[in-house]
Amino acid sequence: MNIKLISSRIMSVLIACLISLAAIAAFGQAPAFADSAEGAAIFKTNCASCHARGRNLVKAEKNLKLASLEKYGMNSVEAIIAQVTNGKNAMPAFRGRLKPAQIELVANYVLTQAQNDWK
Repeated sequence: MNIKLISSRIMSVLIACLISLAAIAAFGQAPAFADSAEGAAIFKTNCASCHARGRNLVKAEKNLKLASLEKYGMNSVEAIIAQVTNGKNAMPAFRGRLKPAQIELVANYVLTQAQNDWK
């Protein structure tokens, strides 16, 4: 291949990377995929024993599938944060066990997974 063409492509990639980094610095946000991975890890460690793949091993009808979340008014990040923070019935409260930022990450993860049918 032509050296100038290769150099031009490398320069384009570098510029795209710099623009992405500038946007992250300007808005103070990490890429969404990093948040999703962290939310998934928190879920796996703290929630999956009862809620693997969006199920509920204690009360099957109160699973984390989108239809159930909608039925029980749990289809918002705020509602999920409240449930995870305070617990309810058989579900323990995670206040004190998880930081508020971790609870928000797991709430976003749960809602996103529900919207994607836990695939």
